[in-house]
Amino acid sequence: MTLRLILMRHAKSDWGTPALADHDRPLNDRGQRAAQALGKWIQARGYQPDLVLCSSALRTRQTLAGLDLDTDTHFERALYDADRAQLLSALKSARDATCVLMIAHNPGIGDLAAHLVRARPAHSRFDDYPTGATLVCDFDVSTWSDITARGGDAVDFTTPKDI
Repeated sequence: MTLRLILMRHAKSDWGTPALADHDRPLNDRGQRAAQALGKWIQARGYQPDLVLCSSALRTRQTLAGLDLDTDTHFERALYDADRAQLLSALKSARDATCVLMIAHNPGIGDLAAHLVRARPAHSRFDDYPTGATLVCDFDVSTWSDITARGGDAVDFTTPKDI
């Protein structure tokens, strides 16, 4: 059985209100446009997830809204500012889904992407995982709890500037 993981860093956020708590920062206009473009990219390539694990931060929720997906979604505070181990733990607890989209933050989401792929995608931005960066990765396992480091095959990788 093959399970598919889509790892997405939230789109570009707005730093215009310095007093605003980081968790409450919204997307800026560029981020809104990027989220919509990423949604069209996901749909055009047939990467429809059946479960979304999304950080509870405003910018990740707005990124998800921009994707315009009709998918079962779990908003999790634990994914906000999570490190690789915390993100992996959340993923391993996923049930009844063959394609999971996880939307979170750097450095955790980029670290997780690098940790899971056998071979890094040939893309100049993979290592710094900019806002909106999205990896599609397949695992030849039957449950999410079985995924391992370097166990995934990178199927696709993009950034908003590529679209």
